[in-house]
Amino acid sequence: MTRVLIALTSNHRLGETGRPTGFYASEAAQPWAVFTDAGYDVDLVSVQGGQPPVDGRDDGDPDQKAFFAGYADALRDTPTPGQLDPARYRAIFFAGGHGTMWDFPADEGLARLGRAIYESGGVVAAVCHGPAALVNLRLSDGTPLVAGKRVAAFTNSEERAVGLDGVVPFLLADALVERGAEHVAAPNFVANVVRDGRLVTGQNPASARGVAEQVVRALS
Repeated sequence: MTRVLIALTSNHRLGETGRPTGFYASEAAQPWAVFTDAGYDVDLVSVQGGQPPVDGRDDGDPDQKAFFAGYADALRDTPTPGQLDPARYRAIFFAGGHGTMWDFPADEGLARLGRAIYESGGVVAAVCHGPAALVNLRLSDGTPLVAGKRVAAFTNSEERAVGLDGVVPFLLADALVERGAEHVAAPNFVANVVRDGRLVTGQNPASARGVAEQVVRALS
């Protein structure tokens, strides 16, 4: 049975604004729906373990309603990256949400999972702010995973449009380019999925389902 891991942020604060954040609900629920429809087993992990914070939840969305119902217990007690064996997984999917900008880049456990899965022939995927996990993800030879690869991620223009370009600790698209990636941008909030071999990325929440569909194709 193919097993996929969805990684979630544990950060619940939007910088110094006092506003809450977390993982963006649709960016976990829609990929989960795609993966389960493909017959995959799906596990969850979060940076600090326990119950990760959630943002943008809409129980009127059938995928979100099913996801939160099916994972009610799992979401109360997610494992940390260090508790998981990457050999169990064919793919890792880094869900977005602004919270990821603070804890994904520096988490060595997430980087270990991503590196091991990729180097064993698996797929690494991320959507919206989820590619924050790729900023410091290096292969065993020290090369950034994104170096020389085409990627999509939340754009500088989109960050300005939501008024958070001065709040996030860095601009995601710029950081990926600094690591050697070619950032491929679409107009604001338009679905944009980029697959470069076994690396699949998406620009924004509208891209979440498409990223998951490309992961399924890559694993086929």
